[in-house]
Amino acid sequence: MTHPITMEARKDKAEFAASIGITDAFISRLVDEFYQRVRADALLGPIFEKHISNWEPHLARMKDFWGSIAIESGRFKGNPMLKHVAIHGLGEAHFRHWLSLFNDTLADIAPNTKAAAFFAQKAEMVGQSLLAGIEAHKMRGNT
Repeated sequence: MTHPITMEARKDKAEFAASIGITDAFISRLVDEFYQRVRADALLGPIFEKHISNWEPHLARMKDFWGSIAIESGRFKGNPMLKHVAIHGLGEAHFRHWLSLFNDTLADIAPNTKAAAFFAQKAEMVGQSLLAGIEAHKMRGNT
């Protein structure tokens, strides 16, 4: 059973997202546009193509992931860290470039500056968290 405070916090987060134009439709467009750019990118495209053979399930998972982050949809289940740790050679330059592409996508399609800033901040946190996890994994001698 979910604690009532958690339910209230989820509701507040969803209401805030809606108030700045973040909807499932926007998240879907953001993910589609962003990964279209990633796939065409000289640095990131080959990495993603090597690890993703079926894009539709990946895009659906990313929509669930960003929906959970932005509007607390609760649809995402998984551990992104494990997927990223398994990619040999992934480092800070990749995450900086990923964030740059993400922010460029936001600049082009976000419904407003508040929505863009919200997602940019969340993407920065996600990238930093994944990078820190990868670096910690390397330091333990696991890669």
